[in-house]
Amino acid sequence: MHRAAVMCSVLAAGCVPAVAQAQTPVAPAAPPPVAAAMTLTVDRAGGARATTLVGSRLRVRGASPAFAPGESVVVRFFVAGRKRAVRRVALQPGAAGGGAIRVAYVPTRPGPLTISVTHDASPTIGPFVATAPRVDVLPRRVTSRSGGASIRALQRRLRRLGYVTGTRGSFDARTGRAVLAFRKVTGMARTSRASIGVMRALARGRGGFRIRFPAHGRHIEADLSRQVIALVEGGRARRIYPVSSGTPSTPTVVGSFKVYSKTAGTNAKGMLDAAYFFGGYATHGYPSVPVYPASHGCLRVPIPDARSLFRWIRVGTPVDVYP
Repeated sequence: MHRAAVMCSVLAAGCVPAVAQAQTPVAPAAPPPVAAAMTLTVDRAGGARATTLVGSRLRVRGASPAFAPGESVVVRFFVAGRKRAVRRVALQPGAAGGGAIRVAYVPTRPGPLTISVTHDASPTIGPFVATAPRVDVLPRRVTSRSGGASIRALQRRLRRLGYVTGTRGSFDARTGRAVLAFRKVTGMARTSRASIGVMRALARGRGGFRIRFPAHGRHIEADLSRQVIALVEGGRARRIYPVSSGTPSTPTVVGSFKVYSKTAGTNAKGMLDAAYFFGGYATHGYPSVPVYPASHGCLRVPIPDARSLFRWIRVGTPVDVYP
């Protein structure tokens, strides 16, 4: 009897942990990470194309539908495809229970700026990648001694507006004339300096030539008050040149005309590649093209621009001249 009791007691003792283990509750599985994304905007970037200047402070804002304390994202800044800065930014509470980030950046080099935000997977928020709209960073000023990247940035913006620039990456005479024409159109001092005022105007999307006669199709418009001509085609100013028109005593005729004759080469009056649109009035190249009206009524263009202008013009091309 004693031995049997001992055996029962031992068996009973061995059964207790098994019963207790069977009754231990199982912890519920952790919820999966919340799927998330982020929308990015860049403040202080103006113009039709988001643009800023070197040294200007940009503010990057991000909004996400998901938020959890302790989460962060990595913000990377690339200029012309090269990584320039990396920031880790904490996710903050945002609107409607979502998350938000704010980070400032000051570009130090010209070129296309791209900004990306990444979040690695965590127990609470899933992975995501977001990219902000590209920002074009322009130099604060450009001279003949500026680096190639700065000069190319200036030339690129001028060409988009229709101004005729020179050798890529060189602040040559033709690029200087493009700056002069831009200054004329925007009402700035008539010089060839690509100053901070010029670069700010470019960044803000100024300098577009306003076409007055779009119904005339492929035609020339001469704006005497601004002393420029524009070659218009497809509803756009394809080329814009500085000119010098007639003096007050020998003014340029005003109205709508058509080119009736073209004469290649230099004539007895020193007119190169003349295209006549009314009587003796013509567009032509000439050695002296000051920034003010100085001709006997014709539309003078610099000698290096005369041949390309002459080739673009056809007999019958409309010419609109207005004060």
